[in-house]
Amino acid sequence: MAELVISEKSRSVDLAPLALAVNQILGLPVTLRSTEAPGVRVEGGKVLDDGYSGPVLEEVMKSGKPIRTVPKSGVYKGVPVSVAPIMDRDGKVIAAMGIVDVVGTIDIPSVFGAYTEVVKEVSGKR
Repeated sequence: MAELVISEKSRSVDLAPLALAVNQILGLPVTLRSTEAPGVRVEGGKVLDDGYSGPVLEEVMKSGKPIRTVPKSGVYKGVPVSVAPIMDRDGKVIAAMGIVDVVGTIDIPSVFGAYTEVVKEVSGKR
């Protein structure tokens, strides 16, 4: 029986199937690493780096808190990212996963500001 186990010692080869699945679902770049080993960077359904780590992944693993930010260094420098810790049952951080944060690239007020007017127009309730 095949199984996928994630631990603080998981290597990139162990993490790649999960990162690839998330990338295929979201269509966004995904990064994933364990606390004790570099991980993967996946884009376009392919592992582009199997020795990956990034400053935000490392920060999340240290703090145990999710972070939305724009990195000042690394591969995704200047690009909004969202990174969350993966914890075991005892609350210990064993890994971190990140994605390019498309919400961070959208000007929410300009996109949704006209939403109520569009709904009124479409529903004929002007």
